[in-house]
Amino acid sequence: MAPADVTTTTQPPSTPSTLARDQASSTTTPEGVATFTTELSGAVEVPGPGDPDGRGTAMLRIDQQKREICFELSVTGIGAATAAHIHRGRIGQSGDIVVPLTPAPTNGSSQGCVSAEGTLAATIAGDPVGYYVNVHNADYPGGAVRGQLGPR
Repeated sequence: MAPADVTTTTQPPSTPSTLARDQASSTTTPEGVATFTTELSGAVEVPGPGDPDGRGTAMLRIDQQKREICFELSVTGIGAATAAHIHRGRIGQSGDIVVPLTPAPTNGSSQGCVSAEGTLAATIAGDPVGYYVNVHNADYPGGAVRGQLGPR
């Protein structure tokens, strides 16, 4: 029996501590493709601080069968991005890079598709709140903006 489509969307919160948790949405299809959209903000960078003026959006399409992650990144209010990644880490935690998102949004936006090793695509799709998108730049090498992949 194929699972039903699931969509979760929440309203923006009023405090930075709940921002990462509440500004994400996700959809999973029966074909093993999951999509995630998250708002990026400097206010939720860990260990921080991130860029206080930084904002953005990350949209991911994770195809578990192809082991592929396609992305669209859009950022504003930060210096030129030098890198973007998916990191392992829950809300309030900093974690290791698990997927580089290349090219980085050096001019404010970027898109592409990258490979995910082994079962990583399925692992991220199965526990998205355990992962986040981070965009880095020279002024904030630890991360200018961040967004958790989604409530689960």
